[in-house]
This record gives sequence, structure tokens and C-alpha cells, in this order.
Amino acid sequence: MADMLWPIVRKALRHPTRPIIVDDQRQWRYIDLLGGAMYLAERLEQMTDRPRIGILLPTSGAVPMALLAIWLLKRQAVPINFLLSESERDYIIADADLDVVITAGPMLEFLGSEPKNVTLLKLDEMKFKGVPPFRIPPCARSSDVAVMLYTSGTSGKPKGVMLTHGNLRANVNACVEHARLETISGLLSVLPQFHSFGLTVMTLLPLANVLKVIYTARFVPKKLIELIAEHKPEVFVAIPSMYNALLSVKSATREDMASLTMAISGGEPLPNATRERFAEQFGVEIREGYGLTETSPVVAWSTPWANRPGAVGTAIPGCEVQIVDEQERPLPREAEGEILIKGPSVMAGYHKLPEITASVFTQDGRFRTGDWGKLDRDGFLYITGRKKEMMIIGGENVFPREIEEVLSKHPTIAACGVTGKQDLSRGEVAIGFVEMVEGETFDEGALRAHVRNELAGYKVPRRIYAVEELPRNPTGKVLRRELAAMIPEED
Repeated sequence: MADMLWPIVRKALRHPTRPIIVDDQRQWRYIDLLGGAMYLAERLEQMTDRPRIGILLPTSGAVPMALLAIWLLKRQAVPINFLLSESERDYIIADADLDVVITAGPMLEFLGSEPKNVTLLKLDEMKFKGVPPFRIPPCARSSDVAVMLYTSGTSGKPKGVMLTHGNLRANVNACVEHARLETISGLLSVLPQFHSFGLTVMTLLPLANVLKVIYTARFVPKKLIELIAEHKPEVFVAIPSMYNALLSVKSATREDMASLTMAISGGEPLPNATRERFAEQFGVEIREGYGLTETSPVVAWSTPWANRPGAVGTAIPGCEVQIVDEQERPLPREAEGEILIKGPSVMAGYHKLPEITASVFTQDGRFRTGDWGKLDRDGFLYITGRKKEMMIIGGENVFPREIEEVLSKHPTIAACGVTGKQDLSRGEVAIGFVEMVEGETFDEGALRAHVRNELAGYKVPRRIYAVEELPRNPTGKVLRRELAAMIPEED
């Protein structure tokens, strides 16, 4: 069987009373997850017959319960990024054709508003009583879409990445083999489960392999240190800015981190200063990994026995990494070019976007990542550049055009451009430049508030500068690459 549901169900039936998850609210045994999923599946079946069901929940055991329920109905799960603005969430709900979203009251309080045009199934209002209605899980085909994860697009609109059961199963199995995770007993995660890494590696992987996982919904550095010290996980995964924040916890000691055998960093480049300070302060070597939503997500992963500073590791089993030049001709080792990926973890495509899907695949089926890198003589992958214009802010992919489209709507703006600037706490921040309409007064605060009204908070430019003239090419297109050199030194 090639689906993602059966491995978890089998483990649940073999170890029903095994504690498998600890989150901010409770401990979950396998039987709690499976029994709750059966109740939830029955309720969902009465509410909708559409192929996709939304999930809008914080990082917790409730997310895998919702996933299992949706898969028991042989439907597709659509985890929704709760950091997005209301208009962005509304777009995803409409694009995915959702009429039911699984959520909880506290999440809606956090959002400040309820999603529109859908029925909300609030888990905190459900009553789970008696014996759950048992149902034999259907066996999905490897090619059946299991989840649809939305990622930002260069057009400014999110794209639904369709990941199949086969994609997820292949990535989980390859990660276990590559990192020898069958020898560990615990993981800790603060990564949101609407992210591909939080979903695959920190949710599905532990459930399918009887590995206890500790979740906390909010990144609070002191609390995270306490959780590591208390639960003693071997694996911890975070983004570089989180590792940098952990260094500021004055009460933290080497003993608190002693259980960690793998501290993995991904989502954005890891500064050497953070790597060195973490090793010095805690005696833990941070190792990098690399992946994309479209690859389910892991492509490469540094391990204790195969690690080189600056590299993101070697490719996981079954994943073929190729470096090509601008004409897509294969390059030799040590040569820098675009990274192409081929393997069973690569997505089925983008939802309702056949032309864009076709454009990101080569004729022989390799996925064009848009990232630049090189392979050394021993197969270690180095990321030497990123998608030409994308920013990574706090682990979130943000494209300048998203922000520019919003800025350009303001009546005082004649033209604008956005670029990224390195930032220790966020990885990167957005910086905006604007040409004013003649006679209008520049008001940075008003412009930032305008962006905040339409986009998620992390997309709001840290600073916006008024300029006489934006850099342009001969056809009048704003040259975003040149904007970085215009950022004042004091910023």
C-alpha cells in the first residue's frame, strides 16, 4: 500500500495506549488520535461531500487527528496558514473550493475574525463520547492527492501545491533511512503544521514510526529550552532566527540541551555566527537541511556522520539532484547553477494552474527549483543563491511583487519597488522604495499601515523610503536587484 494513512493506523492499532504526542494542552495516545479521527470523520461526512476540507489549527495533536479524519473519508486536506491576512485566507478558501474548515475557538480569537463563506467545525465544541464509529480505512492510490499546501507565487497569489500520498510516504521513508531516525525516540517542534516540513517531518514521520513528538504552538525561547530539558528529545528542528533567539536565554545551560543529537536548521540560510555561537554555548552543532513545499519537502539533510559546514547535506534516498546551466545543460561537480530535482517526492502539480505546472518541469520531468547551488565531489549540496527575487522572512516565502501590488494601490504612490535586507531576528525583512505622485506628501507610517491592512504582518516592510527615481531597465521595469544597494547604511 502506498498511502500515508495505513502506516499510521497500523501503528495505532499495535500501540493503542502509547503516548505519542505532547502539546500545550494535553498528552495524546494513539487511541486518542484514531478514536477522535473516527468521530470527526463521521461528523465531516454529514457536513460536506466536497473533495477538500480545510484545517485552521495551531501546532498541536489536533492537526494529525484532523488529517486522519479527512483521509478516512478519502478526501484532501488543506492546512491554512493562520499568519495570513483575512483577504489571503479568503482567497485560499475560494481557490480550494472549501465549504468546511476544521478549527477551534482560541484560533478564531487569535485571528480576530472568522473565515467567510465556509462552515466552521470547532473541535473545542465537539463532544467525543462512547465508542467511536469504527470504519475500515480506504486504501488510497499513490497518485491520489493527500494534501494541498499553499505557497506564495510570483503573481502575488498563493499557489496550491498538490502532494500525493505517494509523495508524502516516499519523503517520510527516505528521511527515516537517511537520518537513521529508527534509532531515536523523540522529536520537538515549534514549526507550524501548515508548512511542509512541519507537516511531513514533524507530524507524519513520527506517527508512522512510533516516535514521540513534543509540540508547542508559540515560539517562546525560555519555554522551548524548558521543554527540551524536560522531555529530552534527540531531534529539534527550527529556523536560524529561532536558534539565534535561544542564545539570548541567559538561564539556559549545556545540560538543558544535552539530549539533542540532531539540531536541524532550514527555511533560510544559517549565519555562521549563529552556528558558531550555538556550538560554543550549548555544545550542539546545528546542521542544515534543504527542501521545498513542491518536494514534500526534504531534498537534502546534514547528519552527524555526513556533515560539512556550509552544506545542506547530501540528497535523501531516491532524490536526484542535478545542477544545470542557464540552457539546462548538466554541469560538473563544483560548478554553480540552477538546482533541478527528480524523485518520488516531487509534487503532482499546482492546483488549477496547468501552464505554471508545465513551466516548472523540464522535458524529462525534473523540477526547476529556481534556487542556485553546487554539488561538491562527494555529493554535498551547497545553496549559493536563492530564487532571484524571493525573500525568506521568519521562514516564510515572500515575493516582492505581493507587497508592491499592495503599495501601488495607495493613492500617493506613483511607482514602487521592494527588496530584502538581512536581519538576525527574522532572517530577512522587506524594505520598500516609492516614487510619490507629484504634490503628495510622503508618510511612511501610513504606507506601512496600508500594507498591514491587506497582508500578513511579516510582509509589512520594515522601512519605506521615498526616492526621486527608482532604478529601471531600458523598458522601464524596476530593477529590484539594484534596490538593495540603495538601503541607507544606518537602517
